Amino acid sequence: MSDDRKKGGRGKRWPGRKKDTPKKTAGPTAPRLIAIRVVERVQRAGAYADLALHHALVQSRMPAADRGLATELVYGTLRWRGRLDYLIQQVLDRDLSKLEPLVISALRVGAYQLFFSDRIPANAAVDEAVRCVRAMGLERATGFVNAVLRRLAREGEQIAFPELDADPLGHLVHACSLPEWLAERWLEQYGAEDAAKLARAMNEPAPVTVRVNRTRTTRAEALADLRERHPEAREGRYAPDAIVLGRRGDVGQDPAFVAGRVSPQDEASQLVVELLDPQPGDRVLDTCAAPGTKSAAIAERLAGDGHVLALDRHARRLRLVGRGIRRLGIGGVATLERDATKPMHELAAENGPFDRILIDAPCSGLGSLRRNPDARWRLRPEDLEDLARVQREILESAAAVLRPGGSLVYSTCTVTPEENEAVIRGFMATRASWRIAGRDEAPEALRELIDDDGFLRVLPHMPGRPDPEDTRDMDGFFAVRLVRNPKQDD
Repeated sequence: MSDDRKKGGRGKRWPGRKKDTPKKTAGPTAPRLIAIRVVERVQRAGAYADLALHHALVQSRMPAADRGLATELVYGTLRWRGRLDYLIQQVLDRDLSKLEPLVISALRVGAYQLFFSDRIPANAAVDEAVRCVRAMGLERATGFVNAVLRRLAREGEQIAFPELDADPLGHLVHACSLPEWLAERWLEQYGAEDAAKLARAMNEPAPVTVRVNRTRTTRAEALADLRERHPEAREGRYAPDAIVLGRRGDVGQDPAFVAGRVSPQDEASQLVVELLDPQPGDRVLDTCAAPGTKSAAIAERLAGDGHVLALDRHARRLRLVGRGIRRLGIGGVATLERDATKPMHELAAENGPFDRILIDAPCSGLGSLRRNPDARWRLRPEDLEDLARVQREILESAAAVLRPGGSLVYSTCTVTPEENEAVIRGFMATRASWRIAGRDEAPEALRELIDDDGFLRVLPHMPGRPDPEDTRDMDGFFAVRLVRNPKQDD
């Protein structure tokens, strides 16, 4: 804990002065109650936090400030769950995992407010947690929750975490909030120091980044406009259409978004389409398109001279593709409900094979934990093998409808070798007529991100440019461009 936190004295503030005591109300505040229920659903049922939270907020009809608090509590608690559990366990006389899920979630949300929210007094955090437990029908647990959180408020600042040098695994699990299986993998993959840097980066809020719709404006014009509302806005470092707005902001309410001039998209994600490099007149297949971010980016580059076929196996998600295309005012995109693991030969029967194919494969999402912190708790090691099998099936299916001389980009927002390099090497071992495009074939801005094997890798903590002390601050991504030899067949 920082010296500032210690001086702030959340623990010392608890036996509070009268002025710190919140006015008594009949029940808990809605944001905290929603947060506890969503966190509990993620723990108990493996729910996706974004979907569960969205559903709860739509039903609640809360004002914007309360929606913001509920969102902060959900994502903050999930992001720091491992650290919070360690703190809570130190003041318990029993195993935390043996408690009722709603009680665990109430303790976690309460502890998050104690240690990570400077604007919520300690006694208010404790009092509201007790009220939430009572409102959820767990009157018998109110005294227990009150006692645990009061003790945390008094003693939490003195609890020490395992040091990285002495206990790297314990440090990653308890201080950096990683599940043990993932901490072990990152230690093996990156070493203790880089694993800790990556884990810390994944616990920071992700930047708000947008992609400029080049059919409606230029990046310079969009940047000038956005700076009126986002003073920190700057150009992206690598993607030619990227603008980073800062750490906060609701892009969906911005006039530039409403007018179809920009779309939210992390810069690393934008690099995938940059690597695909669609050209006027191309027929492009996007195999796993929903919600349509990359399909739209491809269509913006084609600017009406070409065609994009966007596939997805879920009809509801596929409708998001059409909605985004209409907002951006671009054409040349068709959607088709289709499982990309199945053969696609008939897609090429009428107009011939595709010039370019994008496989933004379904993956574990471990490169985007800053945006989806619940993924680390939902995933299990065995899930990676299942995902890799699906990814390989999609690659095999899509490869059959790429024209000789065409190119295919395979990408994921994860950092696991079995979902990335292993999938590509397994595919290439059976394809004499295919090759991996080299670094010098990529757009110049991307070349420093591509290794000698032709693999583009991005991690949020990697040094950026021009200042190596600065970080790239992009989501973790993997991408590779495969080229089918025009003179041979498989």
